[in-house]
Amino acid sequence: MSITFITSSGREAFGCSLALAMLALMAFASPGFAQTTKPAHKTFIDYFLPMPIEGALVSDIWGAPGVFPRDPKNGLEDVTMKQWCYWDGQIIKAPDGKYHMFASRWDQAKGHGGWGGSLAVHAVSDKIIGPYVDKGVTWPDNQGGKGHNVTALVMPDGRYAVVVSETRRPADVFVSKSLDGPWEHLGSIKVAENEFTSLGRASNVSIMVRPTDGNYMIVARSGAIWISKDGILGPYTIQGPSVYPTVKGLPLRNLEDPVVWHSGGLYHIVVNGWSDRKAWHITSVDGIKDWTLRGLAYDPTVDFVRYTDGTVNRWDKLERPGVVIENGHVTHITLAVLDVPKNQERGNDMHGSKVIVIPFDGAALDGDLEAAASVTQPGAAATTMPAKP
Repeated sequence: MSITFITSSGREAFGCSLALAMLALMAFASPGFAQTTKPAHKTFIDYFLPMPIEGALVSDIWGAPGVFPRDPKNGLEDVTMKQWCYWDGQIIKAPDGKYHMFASRWDQAKGHGGWGGSLAVHAVSDKIIGPYVDKGVTWPDNQGGKGHNVTALVMPDGRYAVVVSETRRPADVFVSKSLDGPWEHLGSIKVAENEFTSLGRASNVSIMVRPTDGNYMIVARSGAIWISKDGILGPYTIQGPSVYPTVKGLPLRNLEDPVVWHSGGLYHIVVNGWSDRKAWHITSVDGIKDWTLRGLAYDPTVDFVRYTDGTVNRWDKLERPGVVIENGHVTHITLAVLDVPKNQERGNDMHGSKVIVIPFDGAALDGDLEAAASVTQPGAAATTMPAKP
């Protein structure tokens, strides 16, 4: 005999034996029950961890009131806001233990609209959280360093690649044997002709090497999956139409800035809806089809950008997510953040953007996804994850 009972939060607990149900009912009588239980389900946003304070939390710095007090030593920023606005931000750990961030910057005097003149830059930190020190333009001798939508990865042969899109079409690839450069312009990404070629606009490119077959995989703003069996430049074959409309329950309004990775036996995408200011998490077993909505990834109206002392920052815009993977799991998330709406950031106004780094419990996320799959039919995936005990 099995019984479905309703918890104090109104959620269903299912598949319990009568004995377990009785034990649960007895637990309700415990005075501390409501305080010690956790929500029945979790989504991506619940796995963000508090940020360590590397310097001090200060308020005498640029920004809107919602981002005070904050630690300017977290991530990459111009603390004076007299030179640069920063955007993007992908971190790679070097063999010597230092952390290298690849980002874009532009003249803050031009406001947020100055992003079209972005230059790709390289910054270094002794700690993954920061502070990151801007080392300058990454390829100064190629179009003056021009680059936006900057991302980076390690290639199978051990070289490093930096990929830029949006301002360089379809997307340009630079490679180096060292994270400190020099960087060689390898060429532009190519797309093979097929019925989906029209989806080959390389904007907001996220790129990875697929661990399941060694092929390169790109997800761009459109949500179409691109695959290359012939190296990082392609040609890439677009596998079909955008996967976003196939994902049941996924809000489809103005999606952009996807980031794709593989962990815990699944391919993951976090994609941002810029007008709703929320991002969503979807997964797939093969990274091509059958994507499943896992729920909310982040939301600037939720208090998740939190320091270890409990202080919360509320940035108006959270975009360009990036992931840092160590030992097979995501350990940190990078976000490009803006303190006011984009159209209110006009330059020389003590408002602007930077890159922040937030610890993330990817091992728990992957474990909970595996547990969720195990309680559904084989091969199926649950939409939300059970809370860790």
